[in-house]
Amino acid sequence: MNRRLFSSCFAVLALACLLPQSAFSQATTVPGADPASKVSGTGSGKTVKLLTIGNSFSANATKCLGDIVKAGGHTLIHRSLVIGGASMQVHWDKAMLHEKSPKDAKGLYTFKQGLPEALASNKWDVVTIQQASIKSHDLSTYQPYANQLRDYVKKHAPQATLMVHETWAYRKDDPRFSVKEPKEGEPKTQQEMYEMLRNAYHTIAKELGVAIIPSGDALYLADTDPKWGFAGADAKFDPKKAKSPELPDQTHSLHVGWSWKKKDGKTTLGMDGHHANAVGEYLGACVFYEVLYGESVVGNSYVPKGLDAEYVKFLQETAHKAVAAEKERVKSRAE
Repeated sequence: MNRRLFSSCFAVLALACLLPQSAFSQATTVPGADPASKVSGTGSGKTVKLLTIGNSFSANATKCLGDIVKAGGHTLIHRSLVIGGASMQVHWDKAMLHEKSPKDAKGLYTFKQGLPEALASNKWDVVTIQQASIKSHDLSTYQPYANQLRDYVKKHAPQATLMVHETWAYRKDDPRFSVKEPKEGEPKTQQEMYEMLRNAYHTIAKELGVAIIPSGDALYLADTDPKWGFAGADAKFDPKKAKSPELPDQTHSLHVGWSWKKKDGKTTLGMDGHHANAVGEYLGACVFYEVLYGESVVGNSYVPKGLDAEYVKFLQETAHKAVAAEKERVKSRAE
């Protein structure tokens, strides 16, 4: 069992493929490509066909992927099955509804196909699944849906390698961690959430016999780095008294955090400690790139607008460190 797991994980980590998120500014088409998918790159290197089954976190972690792939001289074909806030159970229930009633819109994704059609729509190299972030710490919420999705992928896309995409902990000043009396089993800090979700993902990956895309590890490493990590809440900022466009110091935040938004002519201040901002999205995509293409992202020429070279180098090295640690963990467990 251990040697089989190591072999499958090593093969995945050596893959030469990746797919970009839904909106790539330089997307194009290639002969035989799934018309409902996005194609990025078309370089002379490796081509990877990726199907991500998830929610906004899978969208976050693959948004920059196409640009990184193109800079690496490779090609990515990506279809994203996104349902906001969806857990593994939501995707499984949707698949079962489609099996029962193929014409019911509730069993279809936005491109008017159910999960079996999406899985069969291309010769996917990699299919990923993930848990909803709010439930990621709770191991009891993963099964039996993880096993059911694994078997469903194997049935409808037998050539694909299934991987588990590890999501990340919320920002350390997220309202989730300021509840005076949190419910039993709820994480009380960012560190606790990270440790709980990491344990859950690793347990599930072992049960499924698949490898992990360690985005959560990379974001936590960066978020807690002595030099580049996010310091935490700005003591000088009072959200109740703030006026637009005032914002707290959010240097090196990997999450959206505090921002002003306009809706119906009204400007309001909001806090999003869940989703990745542009920096977090870039880091997540670097992890995907290393895992799927089997090569280091360090030195990749794609640099997101607004980031300086030294910070980008740190982010690339952090992604590399997280993937290398996951490889070593898998290797040690197999021996």
